Amino acid sequence: AALAVVGPSGAGKSLLLRALADLDPNGGTVTLEGSARESLPAPAWRARVTYVAAAPGWWAETVGDHFRPDDRDIAAALFPRVKLPSEAMDWGIDRLSTGEGLRVALTRALVQTPRVLLLDEPTAALDAEATAAVEGLLHERIGDGLGLIFATHDRRQAKRLAQRCLAVAKGGVVREEAL
Repeated sequence: AALAVVGPSGAGKSLLLRALADLDPNGGTVTLEGSARESLPAPAWRARVTYVAAAPGWWAETVGDHFRPDDRDIAAALFPRVKLPSEAMDWGIDRLSTGEGLRVALTRALVQTPRVLLLDEPTAALDAEATAAVEGLLHERIGDGLGLIFATHDRRQAKRLAQRCLAVAKGGVVREEAL
């Protein structure tokens, strides 16, 4: 299942995603498959509920260095699905455009096989072809049981990917709607 989070800039979309991922101090109760967030160590929760930022952070020089060794071949095989060449695994991080970086970060999250994926503006820097490829892959993974919660400004994208939508404004949810 997929849930879109929509609202104007500064409304709290990213804050909500980061709270669900337990990346920022927050209140409330979050559970997944009967397990409360606070009952698990933060790394275990984040392995199940994985957040991909709108501007991913990088910590190594090459794309491949951002993947566990066992995941590199899986990721390289997945790259063409998001319109990246397999050889991008050998690229320097400084070579990536914003959109390429988003697709590398998405691929990294997918190969970690979370139960829920939290995406912050996942296609904001992508052209129509790359957006369609990413959305197609996400549809496939949702069909395989992945939960998806994503922030977007694009209501058309919300309708293409999600079944339900949360509208946020001024730091809170103002309504929930079916799409």
